[in-house]
Amino acid sequence: MTVEDQRPRASGRTGAPPSERRGSDPWKVAFVALLVVGLLAVVTWVLLGSRLLVVRQIEVGGLGRLTEDEVAAAVDVATGTPLARVDTDAAAERVEELRLAESAEVSRGWPATLVVEVVERTPVVSIQAGHGYLLVDREGVRVEDSETRPSGYPLVSVRGEVEGNPAIAEAARIARELPGPLLDEVDTIEATDRATITLGLSGGATVVWGDAERGADKARVLQVLMREHPQEEGLRYDVSAAGVAVVG
Repeated sequence: MTVEDQRPRASGRTGAPPSERRGSDPWKVAFVALLVVGLLAVVTWVLLGSRLLVVRQIEVGGLGRLTEDEVAAAVDVATGTPLARVDTDAAAERVEELRLAESAEVSRGWPATLVVEVVERTPVVSIQAGHGYLLVDREGVRVEDSETRPSGYPLVSVRGEVEGNPAIAEAARIARELPGPLLDEVDTIEATDRATITLGLSGGATVVWGDAERGADKARVLQVLMREHPQEEGLRYDVSAAGVAVVG
């Protein structure tokens, strides 16, 4: 065998290594980049600049005392505003500034609706004001006026201003935690001292309730006392102390 016969034979392929031949085509990269940019521009235009996804109507739910016009005015978002530009949190805060709105949630209803869900304030107790009465919620906010005393709402006595008064919150908490049949028996709630709240019952008896803590336990004890000692004028139930119940 000659020296020439021992040399390795050429593979017959020439040129750059395979990794170099498979390199990206710069024109393809540029095309893909331009395509992505173009798509983003179109999406941005559709969301923010076109007339396709804009506010055309405001849909309001949860109303009883407020009107749709009042809520829409509070939302303060003009028709034709791109939905994507609407600050839903700010719109909800504006609705919550309405006296009868306890809370509000604003969301986008694609393609052209702004959805507003309102939770209205609910009256819990009544307050005498001059020659009339106010129905107030748990924060003491006036919900409704009445010339005559409204039935079904205990009449609360407090010191000082009504709105924002913590004693109103205490009285309202007690009223909310009372079982229906027991709440129907409550005629008045004296909350001039938040630590010694007193309930006046329709049958003439009184209940020393104490503060608003342990409301469910106190209600159960009171129901037992009232079964064993039916109420009468001047009778006094005391459920203010934990583990102790007094009738006198």
